[in-house]
Amino acid sequence: QVHLVASGGGLVQPGGSLRLSCTASGFDLDYTTIGWFRQAPGKEREGVSCLSTSDGSTFTAHSVNGRFTISRDNAKNTAYLQMNSLKPEDTATYFCVVEQMDVQAMCVELPRSSYGSWGQGTQVTVSS
Repeated sequence: QVHLVASGGGLVQPGGSLRLSCTASGFDLDYTTIGWFRQAPGKEREGVSCLSTSDGSTFTAHSVNGRFTISRDNAKNTAYLQMNSLKPEDTATYFCVVEQMDVQAMCVELPRSSYGSWGQGTQVTVSS
């Protein structure tokens, strides 16, 4: 059974760090593109960072560039989003997605589409 679970969210103070995990079961992350997305209340969903496991290409949103890093652990079949220097505006529900498409298409175009397989997400709250 194909399953994808995002976890690792929580409450953190501004300037702090969190690492989100996206664990896949029932399928292999090889030759896929993994994407992290977020949606804050009243705002549109946006692509945060995407990684192609085929060629290693990445896409990172300007708003998190230099602070967030996407990675993958082959042995654990898990992808991560390391988030450093967190800001209150990073508060959102974070979702992970795995599909076969290029990183630009996933991070930029997928949130604007009628795609519906976002999963339950994990809540990140940055507040003092």
